[in-house]
Amino acid sequence: MVKKNDYISKQKFIDELYRYKRGSVTRRHFLNVTGLGAATAVLGTAVPGLRSRPAFAAGDIGDRVILATWPNYHDPDNFDAFTEATGAAVQVNVFGSNEEMLAKLQAGGSGWDVYVPTNYTITTYVAEGLIEPLDTARLPNYDASAYDPRFSDAGSVDGTLYAVPKNWGTTGFAVNTSKTGGRAMKSWKDFWDITKEDFSGRTMVHDYQLTTIGNALKYFGYSFNSIDEKELAEAEKLLIDAKPHLFAISSDYQPSMRNGDAWMTMCWTGDGKQLNVDIPEIDYVLGVEGGELWSDYYAIPKGAPHTDAAYALINFLLNPEINAKEVLAHGYPSADAHTNKLLPETLLNDPILYPAQELLSALEFGAAATLTDPNRAELMARFKSA
Repeated sequence: MVKKNDYISKQKFIDELYRYKRGSVTRRHFLNVTGLGAATAVLGTAVPGLRSRPAFAAGDIGDRVILATWPNYHDPDNFDAFTEATGAAVQVNVFGSNEEMLAKLQAGGSGWDVYVPTNYTITTYVAEGLIEPLDTARLPNYDASAYDPRFSDAGSVDGTLYAVPKNWGTTGFAVNTSKTGGRAMKSWKDFWDITKEDFSGRTMVHDYQLTTIGNALKYFGYSFNSIDEKELAEAEKLLIDAKPHLFAISSDYQPSMRNGDAWMTMCWTGDGKQLNVDIPEIDYVLGVEGGELWSDYYAIPKGAPHTDAAYALINFLLNPEINAKEVLAHGYPSADAHTNKLLPETLLNDPILYPAQELLSALEFGAAATLTDPNRAELMARFKSA
C-alpha cells in the first residue's frame, strides 16, 4: 500500500510564514496549512514566538466571540476570515445609542466580549467599573504612535489604556436632493424647517439623545453639548413641534432611505457615504452651525465571558490590511496612519469622509456630562412619548 503524501509548495510556505509573522493568521492556521504541527518544537527557534504564542492568538480561544456594535459598521467578510483563522464565530449585537449600551452594561449579564463605545462615554465606564484595562502585550497590532491623538486620547483615563481607536467621523444629515425642489440644504435650520413643511412624514432622527437633542440645540446656535435648562427647553419645544412630522425615530435609517419611505435623516459619516455611493442623489450635509465630531473605540467590558477571544478579535481588526477592508466597506475614516497608507487617494480625498476645514472646525466632540445628565435623559423620554 502506497501512502499518499500531502505537501505544500515552497512559495505557499513562505506566504503563510509571512502571514503568520505579521499576525494575520493564527498559529493553529499556520501549522495546519503547512502540515508542521508535529515540528513545532524544532521550528521554535526559527519562527520567533511559535512555541510561546499566547493562547489568545493560537486559536485556543473557544468557539465564539460576541461583539456589540453599531449598524452597518463592519465588513462581514472580515468576520468570516476571523472565524476561519481561529475557529471562533463572531456573534454581532447591534445597538442604537450609547445610552442603550450603558444601560445594558449597568444591568449586568450583557454577555458581550467586545463593545464599541464613543469617545465621551469612556470616563463613565471607568468610573462605574464597567470596562477592563487593556493589556497591549495581547494586542501586537496596536501601535499607539500611528494614531491621530484627537481620535485616540479618549481611550486612556488617568494614564491607563481602556480602549483602542476603531475609526472617527461626523454627524450630519442625509437628504434625497431629488425631493427638495431645488432647495439648498446647508444647515440644521434647513433640516428642522423642511421637516415641518415639505418633508412632513419623511424625516428620521436618531434614537439617541446626544445627536437628536444636540442637533436641535444647533438650530438656535447653542452648543451641541449644552445642559443649560433654558436652552434645553427651547430644543425640547422644537422637537415636540417636529414630532408629528417625523417618519420615525431610529438609528437604523438606511433601509427607509433606500426604499424611499424617508427622504432625510440624521446620519453618521459612513452611512452617508454608503447611501451616496449607491444613490447619488442622496447628499450628506454637515450643518454650517456645527454639530458632532466623534471617535469610536474597541473595548472589553468587565466580566467578558470570552476574554481570549475578545483580544484576538480586536487584534485581528487592528491589522492594517483588515482595517483597510473595513474602511472600504463601511466608509468611516480611520485614524491609523498604517491603514491610511493602504487606502486609495480617492477615498482619502472624499469630502464626505474628510470635510473641508471650515466645516470640521465648527464641530464639537461629545461631552461626558451629556451621557448622564438627567435633564437631557428626561427630555428625550418626553420627546419619544409625545
